[in-house]
Amino acid sequence: MAVTRYVPVSEEVWSDLSALKGPGQTYDDLLASMIEQEKKRRFVEEMDRIEGEGEFVEMGFGGRGCG
Repeated sequence: MAVTRYVPVSEEVWSDLSALKGPGQTYDDLLASMIEQEKKRRFVEEMDRIEGEGEFVEMGFGGRGCG
C-alpha cells in the first residue's frame, strides 16, 4: 500500500525535476529511477576507490578448465 509523503522543494528544484519527468512517468517512477542510478554510481565509485587503494594478489586455481 502506497503511503503519501510530502517533500518540500524549491521552485527551481521542482522545475528541474519536472523537466526530467518523461511523458506518462510518475514522480514516484522518476525518483525511483534516480535513486537506482545513484546507488549504481556510488557502487562503481567505491569499487574504483578500492581498486585504486588496494593491493591485490593473483590467485591461481588448479584443475580442469581453470586458469
